[in-house]
Amino acid sequence: MAILRFRIYFEEDDSVYRDVAIRHTQSFQELHTAILKAFEFDSKHAATFFRSNDNWQRGREISLEVYDKAYKAPPLLMKDTPVGSEIRDPNQRFVYLYDFVKNWSFLVELINVSKEENPKLTYPAMVRKEGIPPSQYGTKSLLGEKFADVEEKYDLSRDAEGFGTEGEDSGEDHGAEDHGSEEHNEDF
Repeated sequence: MAILRFRIYFEEDDSVYRDVAIRHTQSFQELHTAILKAFEFDSKHAATFFRSNDNWQRGREISLEVYDKAYKAPPLLMKDTPVGSEIRDPNQRFVYLYDFVKNWSFLVELINVSKEENPKLTYPAMVRKEGIPPSQYGTKSLLGEKFADVEEKYDLSRDAEGFGTEGEDSGEDHGAEDHGSEEHNEDF
């Protein structure tokens, strides 16, 4: 059984990509789900693939469902279309669109075909991950969600209780103090 390895680039930044391995007999719907999982997106929106050429021009559409729009030719349905059936050349490309309102666009390129299955993997599988993926619904912190939890738990805002008030009398002139000097921040 052939294993197809695709590199999926985020269209706006080709340094952000995921490699997904999938059996040639698996459907485009399984590839669609694997891409969303690899980029940490939910599956609440419309999606479609387009067979593409070397210039990323869109050809035959392979859609999650038939949408209320004009088609040049009826789309193939992801659930009924094996990935291997749409491979026309060794460097086959697809354009993948997700969420037609936000218009997330990914470039999908076949980078390897292997006859050997890895018994440790459940296909489709993400086999390589490069770069920080875009956030589907806003900004994504480089520090991750755990830092936000710590910040919320300990309320690290400047005016929170316990910050900048210890040892100060209410009658002191606070304007004369230099809170930014290194002497006062040695413990941090």
